[in-house]
Amino acid sequence: MSEFAISKDGTRIGYEQHGEGPAVILVGGAMQFRGFDPTTVEMAKLLAAKGFTVLNYDRRGRGESADAPSFTLEDNIDDLAALIDIAGGTAALFGSSSGGAISLAAAAAGLPVTKLALWEVPLRADGGTEWTEFLAGFRERVASGDKAATIEYYMKDMPPEWLEGAKNSPGWPIMLELGPSLSADAESLAWAQSAPRAELWSGVTQPTLAIVGEQTLPIMPEAADSIVANIPSARKATIPAANHGWEPGVMADALAEFFAG
Repeated sequence: MSEFAISKDGTRIGYEQHGEGPAVILVGGAMQFRGFDPTTVEMAKLLAAKGFTVLNYDRRGRGESADAPSFTLEDNIDDLAALIDIAGGTAALFGSSSGGAISLAAAAAGLPVTKLALWEVPLRADGGTEWTEFLAGFRERVASGDKAATIEYYMKDMPPEWLEGAKNSPGWPIMLELGPSLSADAESLAWAQSAPRAELWSGVTQPTLAIVGEQTLPIMPEAADSIVANIPSARKATIPAANHGWEPGVMADALAEFFAG
């Protein structure tokens, strides 16, 4: 059953809580929320059964957190702060894809994060400008009000079959409504190129696990290597997974081992 946290600006953030033990908050990436992501819903329950309190929430602008006035990276960090308070004052974070960049930003901002597990964060080169340029173009699409163009732009550098599959799926109308909330995803990735990472992440001292799949896109292992190179407490792990997706049981096992260690 859904419960609600109240963020700094008054936005209600819908979440479900499972299990009992050290707290773990699941930070979704682009297009992910509970009603649209059964894989993570299942994984949350499996992880909880291994001895954790797991909070799976809808990021603002999505699902039961849809009614939000703005969608900045700072807003999303404030949402996490409210959820961490509910979790007891500290929590580990599992950030999926761009949700991993949001998780890194939250830790760098000083939120009381105990550990970071990051799944295939699509970082570009340290010091580059690709994501900053992308963010500017994305904001233009959002401002235009063209929902299809906004999602098409966000997915333009992904494998083309992903966009084609999305357009031909029953989920396409749902995706069209998520455009504004993707602003935080794009902003978090631009933030990760906004300064040298060793400087940007100097406050991230938590044990950190950068996870990639055995069969993944070329950008992902390089991004994980950048995380390990710039966070002294980080290490890299590979799990059986492909095409930026994973099986719930496999991910629950990997996270339980890391968070319990």
